[in-house]
Amino acid sequence: VQLQASGGGLVQAGGSLRLSCTASGRPFGSLALGWFRQSPGKEREFVAAISCCTGSIVYADSVKGRFTISRDNAKRTLYLQMSSLKPEDTAVYFCSATHNTWGEEGTTPTPPPIPEYDYWGQGTQVTVSS
Repeated sequence: VQLQASGGGLVQAGGSLRLSCTASGRPFGSLALGWFRQSPGKEREFVAAISCCTGSIVYADSVKGRFTISRDNAKRTLYLQMSSLKPEDTAVYFCSATHNTWGEEGTTPTPPPIPEYDYWGQGTQVTVSS
């Protein structure tokens, strides 16, 4: 699976951006997806995740109520709508995919840790100015 993230840019605090991540390769609908971000000098951190099939969603507390993750399986695209952006949201944002079936009936309700994500996009820079 190849992932290509786009949509990053420079925005003022309080503004909005929508990130997209298109996928090629094996069936998109069978993959759980996620967004992560990394700032200089910091470890990569979880932002949001959506399960493969039922669309279960989990957000990091820091973005809850401001960011919305969604997927369009027909377009093989993952989205992250970001609103009310803050300077601390500045980071490189990565999309990722995993074969983990979290969030489905009979499985764990939480997404897997970063090491269990199988595929990664190249990242897109988001800069929020104060």
